Amino acid sequence: MSKSDAVANGLAGAGGGIIAQIITYPLQTVNTRQQTERLAKKKINNQQLVDSPAKRPGTLLQIVQVIKTEGWGGLYSGLKPSLLGTAASQGIYYYFYQVFKNRAEAIAAARKAKGRGDGSVGMFSWLVVAAIAGSLNVLFTIPIWVLVTRMQTHTQAERKIMEGKKEALSREASESGLTGSALQDKLDELDSIKPHPYGTLHAASEVYNEAGITGFWKGIIPTLIMVCNPSIQFMIYETSLKHLREKRYASKQGHKNVSALEVFLLGALAKLGATVTTYPLLVVKSRLQAKQEIGGSNSLRYSGTLDAIIKMIRYEGLSSFYKGMGTKIVQSVFAASVLFMIKEELVKAYILLADKSKKVILKLRN
Repeated sequence: MSKSDAVANGLAGAGGGIIAQIITYPLQTVNTRQQTERLAKKKINNQQLVDSPAKRPGTLLQIVQVIKTEGWGGLYSGLKPSLLGTAASQGIYYYFYQVFKNRAEAIAAARKAKGRGDGSVGMFSWLVVAAIAGSLNVLFTIPIWVLVTRMQTHTQAERKIMEGKKEALSREASESGLTGSALQDKLDELDSIKPHPYGTLHAASEVYNEAGITGFWKGIIPTLIMVCNPSIQFMIYETSLKHLREKRYASKQGHKNVSALEVFLLGALAKLGATVTTYPLLVVKSRLQAKQEIGGSNSLRYSGTLDAIIKMIRYEGLSSFYKGMGTKIVQSVFAASVLFMIKEELVKAYILLADKSKKVILKLRN
């Protein structure tokens, strides 16, 4: 493939990513809130117990609750920067992925010409190609995703802060003897303050005021480690696609293109494997990027990746690394399947248009 094909893959990836993002964004918002919900272990008879997951509302109920308390805007908070991030991420990723994929295929062909190998790109090479493309993507786009995470979890953070203020007010009231209507009036005043989603500039200002310019790269370590997610995803996808084409060729059906449904199912399989493997890192990343006031306790605030991992294990247990995984699997698998399907169709359309353009140019020249 030529450089223009890499550009086509980049544009197709961006287009597919935007459509998939719009369709699945409410699930993504709820999932981010599930990941960043800090619930410390409770002590009963001097024994530490983890809060029961059964007490937490399910994904659909959470969606309904968000609509009731925040309106539809709550489910789509951060959508604009998210679409920008998706377009940039998918475009950058697919462009560099195709560039390095072309290079890997050229190296494999050169090795075959020298009598080494069968000319195909090995599994390890696919991993390296995806890892390099993913690392470049992370370095360029993580500031956008920091803002998206902040905007998705803002109302959740504000609600936790308000709960902390109520608890503090109740303690002060009991110490000072303030009771009855006076206390209730102050509690009602706090209840009247409803958190609302805020804009991109507000989120950017908040991040900068808290941690300076480096705040826009919060969670960079787990995010870079998570580069193995698309690496695993594309390894499974490319290997499965290659196997399907070889099987079809062996059964004398090589002339048939891989259908959109088959690409959809291969994309779902690939993303499912990658998501289950790397989900704990995704939770750590989201918590680092979310507003640190959530929880109101130093035990639930994190200074860095290692600090987050240690405190999550100590105060919430290992189950905290898998909060909202069911929601994430549904969202990411469906989004990836749509992305792959649309991307492949857009690339096919580009190739068809390019071929027709060449034929028209040749006719005009003749």
